Amino acid sequence: MPPSFTMPAKLCILTTLLFTSSVLVIAADDSISIAIYWGQNASEGTLSDTCGTGLYAYVNLAFLSTFGAGRAPVIDLSGHCDAPSGSCATLAADIASCQSAGVKVLLSMGGGALGYNLSSPSDAQEVAAYLWDNFLGGTGAAPPRPLGDAVLDGIDFDLEAPSRYYDDLARNLTSLYASANSEKKYLLTAAPQCLFPDASLGGALGTGLFDHVWVQFYNNPPCQFAPGDASALRSAWQQWTAALPSATVYLGLPASLEAAGSGYVDADTLVSQVLPLVEGAANYGGVMLWSRSYDKDSGFSVKLQSNLRNRNGGTPSALQHIISYEICQSRAYVAIVFLLFIGTSHLLITS
Repeated sequence: MPPSFTMPAKLCILTTLLFTSSVLVIAADDSISIAIYWGQNASEGTLSDTCGTGLYAYVNLAFLSTFGAGRAPVIDLSGHCDAPSGSCATLAADIASCQSAGVKVLLSMGGGALGYNLSSPSDAQEVAAYLWDNFLGGTGAAPPRPLGDAVLDGIDFDLEAPSRYYDDLARNLTSLYASANSEKKYLLTAAPQCLFPDASLGGALGTGLFDHVWVQFYNNPPCQFAPGDASALRSAWQQWTAALPSATVYLGLPASLEAAGSGYVDADTLVSQVLPLVEGAANYGGVMLWSRSYDKDSGFSVKLQSNLRNRNGGTPSALQHIISYEICQSRAYVAIVFLLFIGTSHLLITS
C-alpha cells in the first residue's frame, strides 16, 4: 500500500478557495437571459432605466402596429412619445444607452391591434425596405427617422393577424441584413403562440431564418402550464425546440397575474418545476416576459434572478465540500492547484 500524503494546510485552503471561486463564476455565467417588451405603458419608466436595471438581455419596442397593404406605417409607443409629431426621435439617446450596456433593442411588429397584413410578395419587399431604411442599417429614407439616428439591433415578429407573405418578409429582411457593409449583426426574432404550428407565423418560422423565438406559453390553455401539471407545456416545448434547431427558443410568460388571462407561473414554481423541464433543450435560450410595466410592478424578474442564484450556488454545496476534502487528501495536489488556477483565470477573463 503506497504511503499516504496529506496536502499542507495552506495549499489545501488555497485549492479550496480556487475551487469555490470557479464554481461561483460558473454559477454567475448560468444566470438566465430575459427578453422583455417595452412601450405600451408610460408607468413602466424610460427605456434607459429599463436597460439600466441589468435584468434584460433583449428589449422589444412594442409595437409597429400598422403596416402593409398600402397603409402608412405607424409606431405606437403608448404614453412614451407620439411618432407622427416626431417626438419618438428623442428615444435615440435611450437606445444608445441600452446598446452601450450590451442590451439588444429590437422593433416589434404587430401586437394585438391587428391593423396590419401583407398583400403580396412585393408588399413584403416594400415593408422590409421601410424597416431597413427607417430603423436599421439602411440609408434610403428621408430624415428624420422615426427613432432619430438610432440603429436598432433587429426586428421582432409578434404577428397575430393571419396573413400570407410573412415568410417573404423574413427572407427580404435577412437579405438586407446580409447586404450590410457592417460588422453589426442584425437579429430576426418572433413571438408565436405555443399551439404548434402557429397560425400566423408557421410559414415564416419554417424558413429557418430566425435567431431567437420567444414562444408565448400564456393565454393558450392547451399548451401552457397548469398548477400541478406541466405535461401540456412540456409537450409543446418539445415540439417547438425540435422544429427550430437553428434558433434559440425562449419560454414566454406573463410577468404577473394581471399581465395575461391565463398562464401565469410564479417565480418559485418556475424555478422549481418548469425550468428543469425546458433547460435541457440544446437550443434553450431563456425567458421572455410580457411586459416591462407588469414586471416593474410585480418584481418578477428580480425574484427570478434571485431564485436562480440561490439554486445555482449561493452557498457551498455538499458536493463542493466533498470534492474540496478529496483534493486536500490527494497526492496530485500540485497538478490540481495548477489546473484550477488556469481554469479560474480563463473563466474570469471570458466572463
